[in-house]
Amino acid sequence: MDIPYLQDYECMGNGMAVTRSAAETRSLGEKLAGQLKPGDVVLLEGELGAGKSELARGIARGLGVTETITSPSFTILNVYESGRCPLYHFDWYRLESEDELYELGMDEYLGGDGIALVEWPGRCPEAVPEDCLLIRLDAEGETTRRITSESKGAFRKIIPNEV
Repeated sequence: MDIPYLQDYECMGNGMAVTRSAAETRSLGEKLAGQLKPGDVVLLEGELGAGKSELARGIARGLGVTETITSPSFTILNVYESGRCPLYHFDWYRLESEDELYELGMDEYLGGDGIALVEWPGRCPEAVPEDCLLIRLDAEGETTRRITSESKGAFRKIIPNEV
């Protein structure tokens, strides 16, 4: 499928895309979901309002999640089990340290039987697995987002024709 808003990039494993609306950001997430598999950890970085939750909604839709996707800002973790595999959506913004994450037992969801999306991974860098996909979203105006990605450790490259 031709995606006109994707611009010069090698692959989502180390590449860049530009979306021009929240709907396009969700669409990119939906396509990315087709490349994800159980055990994957995807880190979502960006300032408030950069589109992390919109990308997460698209990934959830692409996985077949039927529940309404909300930001786990106050709950730290939302679990969705209606898709092709469990989706663990984290928001670490309010965590004081990685100890809090471990005390809550949430580290067990990283690299487990589902796909983990982690917003604000910089709040607990010690808890981030070595093998993951880092996606950074940067706002360029009111609706345009520059989305860059980088495979960390042994995380595989995401093939552009598949995204």
